Amino acid sequence: MRDIIKIYPNGVRANREVHFGIRSGEIHALVGENGAGKSTLMKILYGVERPSSGSIFLRGKSVHINSEHEAIALGIGMVFQNFMLVPSFTIAQNVVLGSEPMRGMLLDQRAAVKITNNLARQYGLVVDPTAIVDSVPVGMRQRVEILKALYRGADILILDEPTAVLTPQETRELFAAIRQLVNAGKTIIFISHKLREVMEISDRVSVMRDGQMVGTLHTSDATESRLAKMMVGREVFLQLDKPTKERGVAMLQVRHLEYVNEAGREVVRGVSFNTYSGEILGIAGVEGNGQTELVEVLTGLRKPVAGTVSLGDHSITGLSASAVRLSGVAHIPEDRLTNGVALNASIDENLIVDRYNKPPFSRAGFVSHGAVVKHGEKMIDQYAIRAPDGTLPVGSLSGGNMQKVVVARELSANPKLLIAAQPTRGVDIGATEFMHQQLLKQRNEGVAVLLVSADLAEVMSLSDRLAVMHNGRIVAIITDVRNVSEEEVGLFMLGVKQQTQAEIEANW
Repeated sequence: MRDIIKIYPNGVRANREVHFGIRSGEIHALVGENGAGKSTLMKILYGVERPSSGSIFLRGKSVHINSEHEAIALGIGMVFQNFMLVPSFTIAQNVVLGSEPMRGMLLDQRAAVKITNNLARQYGLVVDPTAIVDSVPVGMRQRVEILKALYRGADILILDEPTAVLTPQETRELFAAIRQLVNAGKTIIFISHKLREVMEISDRVSVMRDGQMVGTLHTSDATESRLAKMMVGREVFLQLDKPTKERGVAMLQVRHLEYVNEAGREVVRGVSFNTYSGEILGIAGVEGNGQTELVEVLTGLRKPVAGTVSLGDHSITGLSASAVRLSGVAHIPEDRLTNGVALNASIDENLIVDRYNKPPFSRAGFVSHGAVVKHGEKMIDQYAIRAPDGTLPVGSLSGGNMQKVVVARELSANPKLLIAAQPTRGVDIGATEFMHQQLLKQRNEGVAVLLVSADLAEVMSLSDRLAVMHNGRIVAIITDVRNVSEEEVGLFMLGVKQQTQAEIEANW
């Protein structure tokens, strides 16, 4: 790809004269902060976006890629972070979807299963062709996406954040499959924000920043800190300074909590634990094992069907979201676009949305504009929100800065308990560093912090204790997080291993 420029109708320059080249049979990592332009560049290669100018050469010949169909015809496939599978179809049906083997007017089911089995065997991507996609683990769904691309003849395979929701065991299996693909003559572009994995799997790595290509290195010449500095443009502290701290009282006490979803399925099943002042209790688990529903029950967004929740000496079981907040609970939601911010409202307005009717923001029933502006200026400065002033609509901010607005509002409420759900999802390495510092600051100041994250490395590095959820239950509570491996935690996440109830209760 030579001199790739992409300018959107609103004037945003996503790519600025980008040069990017890959060699046949290599694993080439592409890294950069959110908004660096890497996704746009790959969408251009895959035909989802068209460049404003620039050229693409494939095996030495100039090509024009105007659609996904043209990319696929040229042997380019892409596996997106958000899987594009039909949940009610079998794995085999998903693999052949759009290019089905037919018997008369009907899908040839046997042929679809045979095709899937042959591909799976050839590339080491173990799947059950007859299983319904909705019933299989996340790791297997990802293999289905890769098999789909291979079935369509992909020689160059773009993997977008392929390990984002995988356990260590599933990541290891994926890496083995990637190496087998390369041995079979395939070329891999590996997009990731996990620098440790980039260092492990790639042959070369290209770094983008602000729409430009900063440089390409042989991975053997790179380090995590060097790559982070290239991505951000400054030194980034990847190691967390977490001083030993004696925990305080049990601030959050959850006992035998149960929740049944709209479909009648029990998704939180007898959950019990404590979170203490001055500690970070992490909750790890493969997504979809009840963590989201647990957080929403605790914060008043859903009503439990059984069990109790106490904050200090007071019950908050079944209270509304506003009543839970008033009791001293702050909440960084996993879906900031839906539950975290009002996109069309200004930064200033988002920062006081939970306290607009209280002094100093309200006087005699009227909002004090001066107090709102002053508070906004203070928060923008204190939390390093990149914005000229607080009048800017939150929806115009980057993901990282939008998250900083949420964090600024929640932490400035001086909570007793902070519930942080996926606090660094979709934010860049610089914003992630900032979020981690803020969580540790709250812990060090005596706040009880409940951290829910699908990023196992994150939750293990931040947590004083670690609870693991599987199938709606707490299957382990680990008190010595520093001396447990990611692989062992992964076994708990997959349900392969679990503590006895007595062990769990001893670690409440």
